[in-house]
Amino acid sequence: MAKDIPLQTLDAVRQPIETANGLPNAHYIDPDVFNVEKQAVLCANWAGLAAAADVPELGDAKPIEFLGIPLLLVRDRQGQVRVFQNICRHRGMILVSEAKKIEGAIRCPYHSWCYSTEGKLVSTPHVGGPGHNTHDAIDKSLLGLIEVRSHIWFETVFINIDGNAAPFEEVHADLIARWSDFDQPMYHGGADSTFTLEVKTNWKLAVENYCESYHLPWVHPGLNSYSRLEDHYNIDEKGKFSGQGTLVYRQLTGDDGAVFPDFAGLDEKWTEGGEYLTVYPNVLLGVQRDHTFVIILEPVTHEQTREHIHLYYASPQTNDALRAKNTVQWRGIFEEDVFVVEGMQKGRHSPGFDGGRFSPAMDGPTHCFHDWVAGKVAEHLGAP
Repeated sequence: MAKDIPLQTLDAVRQPIETANGLPNAHYIDPDVFNVEKQAVLCANWAGLAAAADVPELGDAKPIEFLGIPLLLVRDRQGQVRVFQNICRHRGMILVSEAKKIEGAIRCPYHSWCYSTEGKLVSTPHVGGPGHNTHDAIDKSLLGLIEVRSHIWFETVFINIDGNAAPFEEVHADLIARWSDFDQPMYHGGADSTFTLEVKTNWKLAVENYCESYHLPWVHPGLNSYSRLEDHYNIDEKGKFSGQGTLVYRQLTGDDGAVFPDFAGLDEKWTEGGEYLTVYPNVLLGVQRDHTFVIILEPVTHEQTREHIHLYYASPQTNDALRAKNTVQWRGIFEEDVFVVEGMQKGRHSPGFDGGRFSPAMDGPTHCFHDWVAGKVAEHLGAP
């Protein structure tokens, strides 16, 4: 339970990197601590839920379960992407059980109460008795779908479940400014540009591994052959975001020499550079001159994570063969990380492991994330 998380272990994480410990084992293997982190870290902040491309057309709806909460992703008739709790306000029945296009209204399969794609309750058949579709006690204006606070950035749907976080643009102002060059249209590559990895690890280990480049020579020897460890730099903005960048991005070419079109008006630093950052808590982003990617980490359990990967391009029309080649390349790189994060998860069951230590030179981005998580948990527990 929450009272069982010693505040001194959180304090140890928040020390300067030279003396700090990592988060202790319980934050990876204890279901009670996982439940605390659900509230303190995932529900209280702007967590990644889905790609806006999951509902590409007007009326598209997709049910999603996040942290055990049934949610419904909808693109309404005006084109706005919304997130609702996927329940009827009458008896709590699940409204939509599989992805579909809403042709008329969102209809409850139990008693046929109907909602618009904007969430308004529009019809209550026989609620006043057979043939009577209204009742004085049922005020439809008060019984619309429960909307979850949401925001779209980088074509990613972020949600704040408890509704109390500061506005997304305020929380992530520095990151938005850092990547302002990419504040322009980007286009999902389609069915061949998305895939999912099932990983037996706590979601935080996927973040930690993504944040740093220290492991490149041993885990990604192919990538390291041209984008070497010494070509990378750390990005660690305490309390905000962290990750890594490279000074050597090699643009993918097809057999015929074709390349993807570049995003418009980029600063010259992006000609050969790329950056890879975590939007705390659970979204991993990568930007390069000609494409971007998003990894949304879905914490399934304390020891199971589902990684949803989406690739985006500067143009709606791209070379099919080159796009498929790019997906294969990135999938291979991300799959190389699986044995690492699963191995660290198994290692967290060792009672002698105290959270580990950080290399002050190489692990700054990872410590930055640990510090942020520890701070959010401490705040949730009422630490001074």
